[in-house]
Amino acid sequence: MTEERKVFVLDTSVLMYDHSSYKSFGNNDVVIPHQVLEELDAHKKGNETINYEARQVIRELDELSDKNILTEWTKLNEVGGRLKIAFPEKQTQIDAIHRFGDDKGDHKILNTALYIKEFENPNVTLVTKDVNLRVKAKALSLTTKDYTIGLRKNIEKSKTGKFVLEKVDPEIIDLLYKSGSLDIKMLTACEGLPEKEEDLVNAYFIMKNGKKSVLSYYNPETKMIEVISKESAMNIKPRNSEQIFALHAMLKSNAKIIVIGGAAGTGKTLLAVAAALDQSDLYEEIHIARPIVALNNKEIGYLPGTVDSKIGLYMNPIWDNLKFIKSQSILCDKKGNKPKQVDDEELKDKLIVEPLAYIRGRSLSNMLFIVDEAQNLSPLEIKTIISRMGENSKIIFTGDVQQIDNQFLTNETCGLSYVIEKLHGEKLFCNITLEKGERSEIATLAAEKL
Repeated sequence: MTEERKVFVLDTSVLMYDHSSYKSFGNNDVVIPHQVLEELDAHKKGNETINYEARQVIRELDELSDKNILTEWTKLNEVGGRLKIAFPEKQTQIDAIHRFGDDKGDHKILNTALYIKEFENPNVTLVTKDVNLRVKAKALSLTTKDYTIGLRKNIEKSKTGKFVLEKVDPEIIDLLYKSGSLDIKMLTACEGLPEKEEDLVNAYFIMKNGKKSVLSYYNPETKMIEVISKESAMNIKPRNSEQIFALHAMLKSNAKIIVIGGAAGTGKTLLAVAAALDQSDLYEEIHIARPIVALNNKEIGYLPGTVDSKIGLYMNPIWDNLKFIKSQSILCDKKGNKPKQVDDEELKDKLIVEPLAYIRGRSLSNMLFIVDEAQNLSPLEIKTIISRMGENSKIIFTGDVQQIDNQFLTNETCGLSYVIEKLHGEKLFCNITLEKGERSEIATLAAEKL
């Protein structure tokens, strides 16, 4: 083996994040430590995505082993990539088990990387999504990195779905109000108009000139800029331009895959639930789901109570929003307005709140599906959910990439960022980032200062 060839040692967390990750290293060598096989075996049973990933890795390694001995280098691709299962066959100068005083699985994986580095190739990188394991590897002078192949590299520069156009001709603003739509070419002289055509698709605009302004939307079907009026959903009225855009995206646009992002208190979940209820007559069912990830990754599996009672703890934010929507109907009624009533019997028939674990293998047709806290989903989980959508269905993802509870995800590698990156510019996709907090002055202060 030449020193030019790199060796990537994969941790269990990488393979359970993406079962095909071992194919992503080109003409380099990939090592799977023997301990990883044990950990994959321990996770192969269950209905969660990580269980599916573990099973799939085992199947693929089994296929590779049909004609090969996996403890020897096995060809992976046509460009020279190779793979093998490795065991530390000699005592290394540095022993992770001795250094950290524990023979746990992570330390055995570290020892495999140390063995490869000392006896086979010094150009070794440990790839893991476990932050603590990366810290330990660096303490042993091992090169290490996160697995981010194919994911977003710069979340700060991501598209928010909205643009502010300055110095728009006042006559154009008047014309847009009067006619309702106009050709995008009439705005070429405006400051802030995106140059790439893909950035225009389902984009929203705040068009300004002095005290004059208008909210608008680029319709990719008609290739026209269309004026947007302020509309409510289930008596929930948008409080700022971003919320107006979000409701339009969910109620009026032709998009079928919608991402509503933003910090806590910006109204993501409330608007999504209100928009779903407002469209209840268009769909047979409304499904609302959240990833079951406890705050700080504290497990609840052994707490007393049924599965439904424990899932209910995670769904409380959904019930809170439903209660608020119902309260707004009562408030409107007291003021003498004609509110859109929330029918409890209709909710029982149409509204289904469930964990995401039960979605695999289903075909979800004629349905509006809301996935709340979607920042805690992996790219594969996002793909799995979207691929389940059938005819006449719409899916809405809400989340904040700055509030990730899944220990193996970051704001760059989470599924919410992944879907924006991959579907940006598609006619069926739309995303809006909410930035202004509207929950309360306290919540806004916390989001800004804490």
